[in-house]
Amino acid sequence: MTEEVQADAPQAHPAVSVVGPGDGETIVLGTTRIRVLEDGGRTGHRVAITESVLAPHTQGPPQHRHAQHDEGFYILSGTVRFTVGDEDHDATAGTLVVVPPGTPHTFANLTDRPAVMLSVFTPDLYVQYFRDLQEMLAGGRPLTPQANIDAMSRYATEPANDLD
Repeated sequence: MTEEVQADAPQAHPAVSVVGPGDGETIVLGTTRIRVLEDGGRTGHRVAITESVLAPHTQGPPQHRHAQHDEGFYILSGTVRFTVGDEDHDATAGTLVVVPPGTPHTFANLTDRPAVMLSVFTPDLYVQYFRDLQEMLAGGRPLTPQANIDAMSRYATEPANDLD
């Protein structure tokens, strides 16, 4: 009888997450500052959200493909150049770019002004990649292309070498 009562009892809902303007984990990778707004820990790992500030003339990661997660980028300010395969797309404020699994892509801020973008990862697979890179840099290890590739591979991501 007790089990039946418990099964009919109202289920607790997860707490609502509110991240204020100065809140969230900050990850610094060279000239890029990433603020983790949701790392997936409160969403059952269904989604993660970050805000990235790309300094002027910031090159992004090598062109790569994700095998297991979608990635969305919403440009809040500035201009971000997305390279998808051999096509370039200059995304300005108010532009949304969605990259499905398997699609080669990279991004960069080629302008003289900072660019800010909101990124969504579903599932949350990729936030730990940024943490890994920061840990490497904090440990005094250089962020070599091979070190970056090794870190990517832990999160179902590979370089798009066939585009070289």
